[in-house]
Amino acid sequence: MNRVTVVEHPLVQHKLSLMRQKDTSTALFRVLLREISLLLGYEVTRDLGVEFHTIETPLTSVDAPFISGKKLVLISVLRAGNGLLEGMLDLVPSARVGHVGLYRDASTLVAMEYYFKVPDDLADRPVIVLDPMLATGNSAIAAVSRVREAQARDIKMVCLIAAPEGLAAFHAVHPDVTVYTAAVDDHLDDHGYIVPGIGDAGDRLYGTR
Repeated sequence: MNRVTVVEHPLVQHKLSLMRQKDTSTALFRVLLREISLLLGYEVTRDLGVEFHTIETPLTSVDAPFISGKKLVLISVLRAGNGLLEGMLDLVPSARVGHVGLYRDASTLVAMEYYFKVPDDLADRPVIVLDPMLATGNSAIAAVSRVREAQARDIKMVCLIAAPEGLAAFHAVHPDVTVYTAAVDDHLDDHGYIVPGIGDAGDRLYGTR
């Protein structure tokens, strides 16, 4: 699949398997999602630009690489996106943070917006949109569309699990945005849930199941 990067590292896959189990506790689910998001963050930030500055080590001076340009922006799709956000901030604590509040209409599965707050200068920063489940693709499409309206140009999408139907729908609207995920599952059920999936990520993350 073009523009889809599946992170197949054994640690990612092991932790995802633990998250899939229906008897995994809320506390452990949170820990695992935070750990996986850190590992996904390593992959999605792989091509950040660097510039060299002269520093002094205990032995000598050397030209050493530092991340260049303005700090990146992490945009969480509420509420479950915050589970990915925490791990990403462990990796990149200086990142700016934005939020897009969306909920899925139970009958139409259409993403409905209720909140939007992002940094002002998205056009000058790399942007990473975070949402654990890319199921129908409606929420991801809506979130990235809103971020584009705020002038973001360099956008990537990170999710824990994606469905083929959702990826197809997402890239039909945003063909230039690469999706980073730990797994592309089999299909969507009649209610728009990913199969085999992990259930509702938000409910399992916050203990509201």
